[in-house]
Amino acid sequence: MTSSPLVAAVVGASGYAGGELLRLLLAHPSFEVGPLAAGSSAGKRVTELHPHLTALADRTFIGTDVDALIEADVVFLALPHGESGAIAAALPAGTLVVDLGADHRLADAEAWSRYYGGNHAGTWTYGMPELGDQRAEIATARRIANPGCYPTGVILGLAPLLAAGLVEPDDVVVVAASGTTGAGRKPSDALLASTVMGQLSAYKVGGTHQHTPEIEQALTGAAGERVTVSFTPLLAPMPRGILATTTARLADGVTTEVLHEALHAAYAGEPFVTVLPSGSWPQTGATLGANSVHLQVAADRHSGRAVVVSAIDNLTKGAAGQALQNANIALGLPETAGLTAIGVAP
Repeated sequence: MTSSPLVAAVVGASGYAGGELLRLLLAHPSFEVGPLAAGSSAGKRVTELHPHLTALADRTFIGTDVDALIEADVVFLALPHGESGAIAAALPAGTLVVDLGADHRLADAEAWSRYYGGNHAGTWTYGMPELGDQRAEIATARRIANPGCYPTGVILGLAPLLAAGLVEPDDVVVVAASGTTGAGRKPSDALLASTVMGQLSAYKVGGTHQHTPEIEQALTGAAGERVTVSFTPLLAPMPRGILATTTARLADGVTTEVLHEALHAAYAGEPFVTVLPSGSWPQTGATLGANSVHLQVAADRHSGRAVVVSAIDNLTKGAAGQALQNANIALGLPETAGLTAIGVAP
């Protein structure tokens, strides 16, 4: 006799992250797709917005009704920042909730107000399984804050080096390029194809990007002392993917080999983090559609800095894939169920 499938509800199912989550859930051996809430898209067929999800061709989005969600085994909140708190507060305490938005990531309420505005909804277990002891915390949590897309690659690339004392914490510089889906589905002139194609552009420069405090929070925890980050995001002419370059001052005598060994030691046996062989550098195309992080590192002896490059798919490991990975852990399922570390190419 087989056990009944677990029911997964998705709120914000009409967005890019919501659509990616549905794609992954449809291939998961233990889940069935439950209520699909989509606010302003309520009443539309799923395939009007996600034409690739033909298995859901007979389904329509519903309004965001908490009563429709309470029987689900897990509720995924794939909503714009600031919209998850009220829904989560209305759900039973025993319901597993994974928030793909930023509402519950930050421990500092003042930082939330400064970068996002409004009232802080509280702090949940941070859902980055490969970071320190987080996997054990996730396993017993009923409320999980899924990390942001930019922070995922940056944190996993630098945290082991800070924890080992191989780099200095007070001068971390991040420059990262993201595909257009990172900005969500809401139309804007900046995301028109004719605007994006053929160029790179910087945005939210000068320490104003909302992921800055999340990156600093996680890296400070890894370092055991305050980490300061200068973060410059770039918009790249591609639908999905993030390539991040992070640099930090080297501790005395640290070589490329030492840095490489630290990353290998941190992620040995991790199913979704790959430290590439020496001489190979991450590419966004190699992680397309995969719940994977590709990492490489070098010691720049000329400038005295470590250089870490990471690549992820912002919709998979940077959002929906990591959310499903967290749900697997919290529900006692195989962590890799319904997920792959192998990208799609070309």
